[in-house]
Amino acid sequence: MPGSQHTIATRLAGLIADLERHGTETSVGLRQLVDSGARHVAGCQYAGITLADESKIVTNVVATHRYPIILDSIQNRYGEGPCLEPGWQHHMMHVEDLSVDRRWPRYQRHALAHTPIRSILSYELSVDRTSMAALNFYADHPHAFSGESLELGGVFATHVALAWSMMRREDQFRSALASRDIIGQAKGVIMERFNLDAVEAFELLSRLSQKSNTKLIEIARSLIDSEHPLKSPRRTERGA
Repeated sequence: MPGSQHTIATRLAGLIADLERHGTETSVGLRQLVDSGARHVAGCQYAGITLADESKIVTNVVATHRYPIILDSIQNRYGEGPCLEPGWQHHMMHVEDLSVDRRWPRYQRHALAHTPIRSILSYELSVDRTSMAALNFYADHPHAFSGESLELGGVFATHVALAWSMMRREDQFRSALASRDIIGQAKGVIMERFNLDAVEAFELLSRLSQKSNTKLIEIARSLIDSEHPLKSPRRTERGA
């Protein structure tokens, strides 16, 4: 790896370590990485991350400018474009001049009409089995990306994929902790109102979840928010 790429890779590793250490929110962390990519990939003016699910619904995850968001909207509307292209070469898609690239005619027409972008460099990011994502670099003029740009873009894509996976796990962990606390509070309410122990209270919550086909965490939230019918016995008792 050339010296400059090695330096940038080292900085990226340090940035990812900082994101993990501080428990950075996923959208904030991805924005920092994408901003860094836009600054360091030669020829790049804008950057963003695109997410497409198995039904080809395309959304923009993060972007440094409104143009990537517009292009993702065009891909979503017409169901075609670089990020929906099945023929990825080594997990990369390079559009050297959008004005002459005929692979996606509707995408091309509207992209040229609504943005000045002419060069696109996309890297496939593996998220899960039901969706795919791409890290994209854009430029206003054709043939903006050199061979070095392609290599450095791949370095960023590798680090972004790793960081995204890490931050998603952190988000899931924080969500699990929050859910555990809410369910614990709901159990406490049931134990106090119905004179049940912790196991019986949890079993009651579980039965309500199964019978109503509602997630356990939603039942717990409703109870805590004083909207669940389990409160009715107490009202009846006071009115008696």
